[in-house]
Amino acid sequence: MKIGVIGIGEMGGTLARKWSEKGHDVSVANSRGAEAALAFATEIGVQSTDTHGAVEGADVVLLAMPFPAAATLPNDLFERAAGDVVIIDVSNYFPGIRDPNIAEIDAGMPESVWVSLQLGRPIFKAFNSILFYSLAELGRPEGERGRLAIPVAGDDGRGKQMVMSLINEIGFDPVDGGSLAESWRQQPLTPAYCCDFDADKTRHALVAAVKGKAPRIRDNEWWDNHRRLFADNPTYREVHAEQIAVNRALNPLGEM
Repeated sequence: MKIGVIGIGEMGGTLARKWSEKGHDVSVANSRGAEAALAFATEIGVQSTDTHGAVEGADVVLLAMPFPAAATLPNDLFERAAGDVVIIDVSNYFPGIRDPNIAEIDAGMPESVWVSLQLGRPIFKAFNSILFYSLAELGRPEGERGRLAIPVAGDDGRGKQMVMSLINEIGFDPVDGGSLAESWRQQPLTPAYCCDFDADKTRHALVAAVKGKAPRIRDNEWWDNHRRLFADNPTYREVHAEQIAVNRALNPLGEM
C-alpha cells in the first residue's frame, strides 16, 4: 500500500516507521518541505517529499499535524489525489491550552467533521485516542489477550476496512467507531480517550460517551492533572501508568 504521512512528530513518525516495517511504500513530509523531512526519512528507510508528493498517488494519507493546521494546507493539495484516497485524521482539539478557539467546534461540531470541511474531502478519525507511548510500545500480536484497541470513525465501508487493517497489522485491535458524525465519542476526555482499553471495553466506552461532557472535563480536571504530571519534564514511560489512571478516573465505566 502506498501511504503518505504529513507530519513526522511523535504520532506521524511512529506510524510511518511501523508501516514501513510492514512493507508499505511510505513517504513522509512536513510543512517545511522535502529537505526538512530527509533526515528522518533516511533514518527509517522511506521517501522524503513535500505535502503534494505525499498525497499524489497515495492509497492512504495520514494527517498527523497540530489540529488547526488542516485549515492552512494548500487549497489544491488533493487535486491530484485519487478520488477514493483514504485520509486519516489523528489530531485533537485543545482550545486555550494549545489551539485557538474554533467557533463551530465549540458549538458542538465534531472535530473531524470540521477537518473534513477544511479539506473538502471525506476523512476517517483514528489514532487520536491512544497515547504516543502506547502506540509505540504496547502493540501485541493478533489474538493475544489484553490487546489494546483503537476506534475508527468514518462513513465509507471500504476505507474504514483499510484503516482497520493498518491498525491490526501494527499490533492493535480496530474497533468500528461509527460514522464521522459520531467521532465525538472518541474525542479528548471521552470515556474511550487514551485509557488503554481492549476491544470490548473500547466499545463500551464509545457507547458510554455523553455529548458535551468531555470539554468540561478537558478544560478543568484533566488540564490540572496534565500540568502536574509533566511539571518536571518526565519521560513518557515514567508517567504513562498515571496518565492512564487519571483518564480512567475522570470517566469511570463501572462494571461491564
